[in-house]
Amino acid sequence: MALTHPLFRDFTPRLYQETIFASCSKKNSLVVLPTGMGKTMIAAMVAAFRLDRGKILFLAPTKPLVLQHKKTFEQLLTVSELEIFTGTTPPEKRQEGYAGARIICATPQVIENDLLAGRVNLKDFSLVIFDEAHRAVGDYAYVFIAKTYMRQAMNPLILGLTASPGSEEEQLRTVRENLYIENMEIRTEESSDVKPYIQNVDVEFVKVEFPEEFQKMKELLESVYRENIERLQSLNLLTRKNPNKVQLLQLQQQLFGRSRKPEPPPYIYPGLKALAAALKIQHAILLLETQGLEPLRLYFERLEKQKTKSAKEISQDFRIKRTLFLASQSTIIHPKFEKLREIVKQEAGKKIIVFSNYRDSAQKSVEILSEIEGVHPVRFVGQATKSRDVGLTQKRQKEIIESFREGKYDILVATSVAEEGLDIPQVDIVIFYEPVPSEIRLIQRRGRTGRQAPGRVIVLVTKGTRDENYSYISRRRERKMKALIEEARTTPVSREGTQTDLGDFIPSIKIICDNRENPSILKKLSEHSAIETRQLSCADYILSDRVACERKTCEDFLNSLVDGRLFSQVKELRQTYRYPMLILEGENLYSARKIHPNAIQSALVTVMLDFGVPVIFSRDEDETVSFLYNIARREQEEGKREVVYRTEKRAYTLEERQRFVVESLPNVSSILAQRLLEHFGTIKEIVNAGENELQEVEGIGKKIAAEIREVLEGKYKSAKLK
Repeated sequence: MALTHPLFRDFTPRLYQETIFASCSKKNSLVVLPTGMGKTMIAAMVAAFRLDRGKILFLAPTKPLVLQHKKTFEQLLTVSELEIFTGTTPPEKRQEGYAGARIICATPQVIENDLLAGRVNLKDFSLVIFDEAHRAVGDYAYVFIAKTYMRQAMNPLILGLTASPGSEEEQLRTVRENLYIENMEIRTEESSDVKPYIQNVDVEFVKVEFPEEFQKMKELLESVYRENIERLQSLNLLTRKNPNKVQLLQLQQQLFGRSRKPEPPPYIYPGLKALAAALKIQHAILLLETQGLEPLRLYFERLEKQKTKSAKEISQDFRIKRTLFLASQSTIIHPKFEKLREIVKQEAGKKIIVFSNYRDSAQKSVEILSEIEGVHPVRFVGQATKSRDVGLTQKRQKEIIESFREGKYDILVATSVAEEGLDIPQVDIVIFYEPVPSEIRLIQRRGRTGRQAPGRVIVLVTKGTRDENYSYISRRRERKMKALIEEARTTPVSREGTQTDLGDFIPSIKIICDNRENPSILKKLSEHSAIETRQLSCADYILSDRVACERKTCEDFLNSLVDGRLFSQVKELRQTYRYPMLILEGENLYSARKIHPNAIQSALVTVMLDFGVPVIFSRDEDETVSFLYNIARREQEEGKREVVYRTEKRAYTLEERQRFVVESLPNVSSILAQRLLEHFGTIKEIVNAGENELQEVEGIGKKIAAEIREVLEGKYKSAKLK
C-alpha cells in the first residue's frame, strides 16, 4: 500500500516500516534494524510528518554518508530546500543555509562547532535524526548536540538509527540516556515482520596453516616481549603473565597519570619504557601471524625512524635484527594470500569486497589478485596519508565506487573506510582477510552483502594465532548483542533523563570565549552559561567588563615560558583588563618539561608580583569550568556587571598611572610601588626623598635606594642617532 502525504513521492513502505514510523513520530525513539532493511526510509517518513512543525536535521558520521542520505531523501520526498553541511562547507554559507533550508543533512562535528560559535540555534528544528546512533557515547558530537537540542527546541523529537548498538548493556543504556530515548523499536533477522525480507548470508571460516619459518621469527619476537613483561612484573606493575592489549593500554594510562605528579615514583619511567616496548612487539607479532613478512618488515622500518628510546632499543636488539634477517631471506608469503587468490579465481565474474585491517596487506592483495586473468581489483583506503602511503581523496573514493558499480573493477580491496558511510553497491561475496574482534565492525562488513539477493561471507583464519581468538570474540559478542537487543525489546524504556528532566534552560550568565579554546571546555561551559565564541586578541575568556582570564595547561605554560610568550601575554592581559587572571590547569607542572623548579616558581612569582596577575591553580577541565562560571556569576549576578569585548587597551585610573611611573624605577615591583606611594603620598615626594627616607619603606634596602637616587639624579647624556 502506497503511503499518502503531500511531500511523498510514490513509494510503498513495508509493514514493519509503517509500524515503526507510527511509533517514532510520537516519542524520542531508537530504531535497531538489520542492515539493508530501510532505516533511511523510516527517517524520511518521520521527517515528512514533522516538517509542518519545523526544520529537520539529519546527522551522519561521514561526508559520503551525508551525501547518500540527501540523495535518498530527494528520491523519496518532494522537498527542494535541502542543504548539505560538512567540514568543506564555509561557515558563511552554513549560516545562510540554516535560515533558508527545511532539511539539513550534516556531519555532527560541523553542527557542534556551529552551536558553540552561535551560528545556529536548534529551537526551530522539529526533528533531529542520529544515524549510526551507537556512536552517541563519550565526547562524540552526538552527545552535545542532543543535549543542546533538547534544551533549545520548542517542539523536539529525536530519532536514532543503528544496526548494531553493541554488546554491552552499559553502552546501550548510555546511548539511550544521551539521546533522551523514550521508545525503542527493535527488529532482528528473526522478527516475524522482518524475516520475509532477510536474504540468507552464508558465513564460512577458511583456515590456513601458520608457516614453520614464521614460527621461528615469532619465537624471537616473543622472547623480546616476555622480557619486557617480566620487567613490568619485577616493578610490581603487572601480575598477569599473558596480558592482552587492552590491559596493557589501561596500565599505560595509569602510569601516565602518575607521571604527572610533582615527584613521580621512581618506577614510572622504567615502567612506561617497558610498556611501550611490549606494545610495539605485541603488534609486530600480530602482523607476523595475520599479515605476513612484508607488513612486518615495513613496520620495523617505520619504527626505526622513530626517536623514542623504546623504538631505538627495539631496533638495536639482536633478536629483532635476526628476525628481519630471516624475513629478508624468506620467499614465503602469508598463506592467506594464496588462499585469497584461490577463492577469487574460483569466483571470477562476481562482485567481491576484500576487507583488510592494514593498508600494506591491502596493497599486497591487489598486486596478487591483479595476476589473475580477467580479474580487476582496486585498493580502497582512507584519506589520511600514512608514512609513504598516500591516502585517497573523497573525490577519488567516489570515482572508484562508481567504477566498481559500473563493472570496471570487480574486486574492491578495502580497509575499514568501507565499513560504513559509503554508498557501495550490492556485492556477491565479502572476504575478511582477518577476523575482527568487534561485533559492530563484523555486522557492518557482513552487511555489504545479502541485501537484495543471498550473499556469502568468507573469513580467513590462521590456525594457532590471534585470528582464532578474534574470530571467537566477535561471534561471542554478536550473540551477546542479539541477546541484549532481545531483552531490550521486551523491557519498558525508563523516562528518567529524558526531556521532562531538563526543564527550561535559560542561562543568565554570559561568557565570551576564544574560538581556539578546547571544545571540551566550551561544551561544558555551555551547560551552565550562554557562551559566545570569537577570536580574541587578548585572554581566553571574558567574564565581565573588567575581568578576563587566560587559561594555560601546565605544558602550555612551560612552553610559553621557554619561547618567551608568557610575559608579553600577561602584560597585554594586564593592560587590557582591570582584573586579569591566569588559570594554570593540570598537575604535572614540574614534570611536563625538564625545567628546574626554581625557574618555574620564579616565573609564577613574576606573573603575580611584578605584573599583578593572580594565578588560579586548577586540577582539570572540570575545575577550570567551575572557576570560570563562578567568577562570571559573581561579576554578573552579584556585581551587576556586563560582559564587554575589548579591542583596545583600557584607560588607566590615576592610581594605576602613578603606580606605573613608580614601577619604572630600578628593582621596584608593583608591590614596592604601592608601598612607596602609600608612604610618601605622591610621586613628587618620592622623587624628593633621600636614600635614608627611601629605606624607611619595607623592602627598600640600601642598594635599591642608591639605584633609585642614581636614576633620579643622574644627568642625561644624549646618544647620537646613527
